[in-house]
Amino acid sequence: MNTRTRDRVANLDFWASPVEPKPLAGGITNTNFVVDDRGELFVVRVGEDIPVHGVMRFNEVAAARAAYAAGISPEIVYSAEGIFIMRFIEGKTLTEPEVREPNNLKRIIHLIQACHNEIPKHFMGAALVFWPFHVCRNYIHTAREGNSRMIDHLPRFLEVNEELEKTVGEIKLVFGHNDLLAANFIDDGKRLWLLDWDYAGYNTALFDLANLSSNNELSPAQEDWVLETYYQQAVTDGLRRRLAAMKCVSLLRETLWSIVSEIHSTLDFDYVDYTKKNLDRFENAYEAFRQMC
Repeated sequence: MNTRTRDRVANLDFWASPVEPKPLAGGITNTNFVVDDRGELFVVRVGEDIPVHGVMRFNEVAAARAAYAAGISPEIVYSAEGIFIMRFIEGKTLTEPEVREPNNLKRIIHLIQACHNEIPKHFMGAALVFWPFHVCRNYIHTAREGNSRMIDHLPRFLEVNEELEKTVGEIKLVFGHNDLLAANFIDDGKRLWLLDWDYAGYNTALFDLANLSSNNELSPAQEDWVLETYYQQAVTDGLRRRLAAMKCVSLLRETLWSIVSEIHSTLDFDYVDYTKKNLDRFENAYEAFRQMC
C-alpha cells in the first residue's frame, strides 16, 4: 500500500474527525479505501487520469453523480483532483455465477435500462463517447508503440476488429456503463447497485448487453432472454449475430486493455494472467461468431 496515498486520504478536509483509511481490495485502475468517520462509512477512490485507457476522472465523477441521481449508484459526497468520496454500501459484490442467476439477471437488466435511459437526464458537462472498435484500434497502436510481447498478434486483432465493426453496422446511442464485470454489482440484500464509472460514455446498448454476457459467460438461452427483455421483441438471427460480434469486441477490448496495462500500469496485478484469461475467452467467442457466418 502507498503510505503517501493513505496519508493524503486521511488528511482530506472533508472528515469531521481523525480517520484511519483502510485499504479496499479489488481495484485495478484505482486505489481504494474504506473510511469510518464518526460511525459513518465512506469509500474513497484515488486515481489520476489514465489517457492510455481513455479514463478521464471528470467524466467518471460526472457519470457517478448522474447515476446517483438516477437511483442506481451511491452518492458522491466529495471530489477533488484525482480523488472522490462516495457513501459506503453495505452488501456483497456479485460473482459471475450469481450474475447468471435468473432473479439477478432480471434486476441487472433494470439497472442497465436505467443507465441507458435515465443517466442522460442528469448528466452535466462534457461527456465522453466509448466506441469499442476505436478503443481497440487505439490499444493496438499503443501496444505496437510499446513493443508489446504480443506484437505479432496485433495485425490479426486489427483485421478482426474491422470485421466485427462492419457486422454491428448502424447504431443508436445510449449512455453506457461499458464495464459490466460481476464485481461492479453490489447486492445490499434489498436491491442491486451499479458501481465504477471509469469507462462510462455514450455507446450502443448492444455493447453493454454483450459485455454483460462476455464477462459473465451467459448461456445462449440467457442471451436470448436478455435481448428479448431489453428490446421487448422477438430475437432474430441478425440480432444474435450482432450480439456475437459485440461479445467478441468486448473480449478483444478487455484483452488489449490488459496487454497495454502490462506495459504501462504500475499497480500490483497479474496482467499477464489476465491477458491469457481474456484472450482465451475472445478466441472461443470469435470461433462461435465465425460459425454463425
